Amino acid sequence: MTPAQLSRAVLSSASEFGATALPGGARLRPRGVRAWGTGIALRLAGPAGVPAVEVARTLRERLVNAPGVRAVEVTGGGFLTIELGEDADAALLREILARPRPAPLPDDPARDVARWAAAAGGRAEALLMQREENPLFRVRYAHARTRSLVRGGLALGVEPEAEGARFESAPERALLTALGEQVGNVRGNVRRLVAVGDAFLETERARATLPVGDEKPGAVHRARLALAQAAGAVLADGLHRLGISAPDHL
Repeated sequence: MTPAQLSRAVLSSASEFGATALPGGARLRPRGVRAWGTGIALRLAGPAGVPAVEVARTLRERLVNAPGVRAVEVTGGGFLTIELGEDADAALLREILARPRPAPLPDDPARDVARWAAAAGGRAEALLMQREENPLFRVRYAHARTRSLVRGGLALGVEPEAEGARFESAPERALLTALGEQVGNVRGNVRRLVAVGDAFLETERARATLPVGDEKPGAVHRARLALAQAAGAVLADGLHRLGISAPDHL
């Protein structure tokens, strides 16, 4: 189960309490490794005339046996923490990689910085600098880096493989969390795009995606390449939603 699928499952489980009419839906927040939290029971309790903890317990009973859910805990008088199974990493990558890639936009620096500035605020002039402190540059650089890794994998005979992928390091977990939050967002969101780009670049600094030196290609490299490709797909989609180009080379 992916975070987007979990959000739909939570809304479906709470439909009798009017969850489908809630602005923002289930509003999942990361709560640890493969775990997501939601305060939807507290939001539903008042209009439904039911104590929040009772709403949360009802939702727990319905969600705990859902496919892909490992455990559900009620805390703090109505908060739900939902832990997904170990296949959650692979499921998220499969969902992202199955999506069609948006048609590339022509490179237009003036347009790109103007649209980013309109979405994020700030001066457009500062966004023209190809420097690390420029968030637009970091996001576009991260995307270009993912495309370079895919090309490098092709040259080495390493293909991305999401099946069975599991990631345990802190940078990889941060990247997966950022991807999960961005995938459920239907509009371009600058903050989430920067989070994905920065998390990907930090993951790359922490370890190599492709084999290094005499290292033999293996399942770990295929999984890492799938993670990189998924990050690139999310960055390209997010930039496209903002009307900003996502070049393969910078």
